[in-house]
Amino acid sequence: MIQRNLYYSNEQMWKQCELLKSVVLATKQVSVGKGKSVKIVEVPKYKNDGGVVEEIVKSCEYYKSLHEKDMERNKNIQFRDYQLEMIGKGRKILEQHRFLYLAMEVRTGKTLTSLGIAEKMDVKNVLFLTKKKAISSIEHDMKLFCPSYDMVITNYESMHLVMHDRRWDLIVCDEAHSMGAFPKPSERARNVADIIKKYRPYVIFLSGTPTPESYSQMYHQVYAIPNNPFKEFTNFYRFCDKYVKVKEKRFNGLTIKDYSDAYDTVLDAMKPYTLSYTQKEAGFTSQIEEEILEVEMKPSTYSLIAKLKKDLVVEGKTEVILGDSAVKLMMKVHQLYSGTIKFESGNSMVLDLSKAEFIRSQFATAKIGVFYKFKEELNALQQVYGDDLTTDLEVFNTTDCKAIALQIVSGREGISLRNADYLVYYNIDFSATSYWQSKDRMTTMERLCNKVYWIFAKDGIEYDIYKAVTKKKDFTVSHFKKTLL
Repeated sequence: MIQRNLYYSNEQMWKQCELLKSVVLATKQVSVGKGKSVKIVEVPKYKNDGGVVEEIVKSCEYYKSLHEKDMERNKNIQFRDYQLEMIGKGRKILEQHRFLYLAMEVRTGKTLTSLGIAEKMDVKNVLFLTKKKAISSIEHDMKLFCPSYDMVITNYESMHLVMHDRRWDLIVCDEAHSMGAFPKPSERARNVADIIKKYRPYVIFLSGTPTPESYSQMYHQVYAIPNNPFKEFTNFYRFCDKYVKVKEKRFNGLTIKDYSDAYDTVLDAMKPYTLSYTQKEAGFTSQIEEEILEVEMKPSTYSLIAKLKKDLVVEGKTEVILGDSAVKLMMKVHQLYSGTIKFESGNSMVLDLSKAEFIRSQFATAKIGVFYKFKEELNALQQVYGDDLTTDLEVFNTTDCKAIALQIVSGREGISLRNADYLVYYNIDFSATSYWQSKDRMTTMERLCNKVYWIFAKDGIEYDIYKAVTKKKDFTVSHFKKTLL
């Protein structure tokens, strides 16, 4: 096969191969025979090696096929101007470093941009790792895109089933921030590291929130990439010697080290490998308006919380609620303020339907997406809504079903709730990632305003969690500052 000339498109390569074919297959007229039996025949103009001719003909067919796929893709997908610019810049970074971090805010087209970059890299086998709920959406994009390469899409939990299937030329890691655990790498980060070490592929990371809670989250995302900017450090602790202000904290009578206060020089080190893009730069004019709605819970709920805070234990006939540590007490109170509880035995139940009933009444005529945290909150919603509630995105998008319930962590990434009138939070998660990503699920280019409602119990713990989470916004916003572009 004739190798691609640098920066030649499939159409240009096809035309060049056709030109070569016209030369090597050129003929000339010669006379054969004598006298009256003389004939004019066509013979090859040049003496060619049969293998060379075959290679040129096959190359023509190959690049023509790729060009036809390009034409089909152009019918289905039109990249925006900024995506084309990102594809060009991303290709150059990937060729130089074999690693690219696309820090693009949600709804700006990270997935298609990464597929476009992969197309420019002339690779054969691409592995796309993502969250389970996002697989169907990415498969849809892939079918529209018609890539020239073979791409396998799987979730991180199932990567072990395909990681040895073939030699991977390029890996795309969606929601890469999910590999950012520290001080020890997560199992997910270790598994991705194994693939990178074995195949030495090109690597593209995608995230709208690269470091949602601390810049320290960057280290284990990139530590296995050979050319990463922190490769001089043998482990996270040596990375901290330069990039983190390590502190000591007292917890349950013990002194522990806190590695979360990393310097923003982490972002400076990542600059050569990073392309960032915001919704505002992409032309989004939509604004997210947040409003807190307060619900009075049942008196029995407040009494139960008060007793638990005072005694640290509540014993019933068959079950026990235990809050014998600060963390455990906070978790139980968090559950109770939304009307559910998980007992010491592992059983759980709904104690108070006030929030679910309020949501049903307040948004009776609207089509809404409801995010819940604990599984019994889904049970409460199902008790109140019955068949008018679904957990299936396809059902929500294609029927007149008024409400979809999604767990905050699993539903915050890789899905679109563009058909919802409002987003409603039954409860709030401690994670800044959940805050930033889940509330953007309705955003589209055409939508001017996204309305998000938080349902908090009167005098509940949710207010404190909300304040704590929103204080972490700087760890995300800083990735999109102009100085880093």
